Amino acid sequence: MAESTVQQHPLAGWDKPELDLSNAEWQSSSRGLGDVQIAFVEGFIAMRNSERPESPSLIFTPAEWGAFVSGAREGEFDLT
Repeated sequence: MAESTVQQHPLAGWDKPELDLSNAEWQSSSRGLGDVQIAFVEGFIAMRNSERPESPSLIFTPAEWGAFVSGAREGEFDLT
């Protein structure tokens, strides 16, 4: 499936650059079980839904990504 070329407009207060994700190397979990893919682009981490790659990606700074990963490891997002 081709990557989307739709330009997204930044939100008010958004302090992250508009990244060109068209050539990003998206990675799935090592087990291939997740619906999420990540890519490391220009010092940021992009995350997208692998089932809808044309939908918007979330962009994290390294500090935000570290906090997200730490929270996930500690069960902060466990909804069960």
